[in-house]
Amino acid sequence: MIFELSKINSHANVFISELRNENIQKDAMRFRKNMERIGEFFAYEISKTLEYIKTETQTPLGIAPSVQLLDQPVLATILRAGLPLHQGLLNVFDQADAAFIAAYRRTHKSGSFEIQMEHISSPDLTDKTVIIADPMLATGLTMVLCCKELIRRYPLKELHIVSVIASTEGVRHVRANLPKAKLWLGAIDEEMTSKAYIVPGLGDAGDLAYGLKQ
Repeated sequence: MIFELSKINSHANVFISELRNENIQKDAMRFRKNMERIGEFFAYEISKTLEYIKTETQTPLGIAPSVQLLDQPVLATILRAGLPLHQGLLNVFDQADAAFIAAYRRTHKSGSFEIQMEHISSPDLTDKTVIIADPMLATGLTMVLCCKELIRRYPLKELHIVSVIASTEGVRHVRANLPKAKLWLGAIDEEMTSKAYIVPGLGDAGDLAYGLKQ
């Protein structure tokens, strides 16, 4: 299943356009806030697919019929770029536990790169619905590596992948390697550069949110 936010008429697409805008990007706080807002939109859409139980709420004047989540999801993110998007998801799923994965591209002098995963901090994910966020889904290599490690460690109930901008190649790679995962994407761009940056994309989400890294 692939959900693409850009294909529905939603104000979330205004925030996506601001994330792409090279002039607005100069305001790092606004960039982070827009990522957070889009995370909230995704959380709302994902929430429609989850299971609920009927309950009752005592008000000052009576009892109102209500619903509660049957099980809280676990929100995972890939550091560091995923943090603002993760916060948006957490704003909605505010009772959810969280998992954090440290992974990055190690680039060689030739220009080629490999994905390094250094650390996972996670609660028990056995039979849990996991929502993993990373703003950019370029080659898909990082996402697949991280998700496969979670699946190797735990029998997940469901896996949801959230990215703001994806490439066609990245989507293809994720679908081939994680066929049961549900993809929640802001927009899908057709091209990538020789260094595997999405075009038109928006640049390096981590650098734009938190400053240039060495």
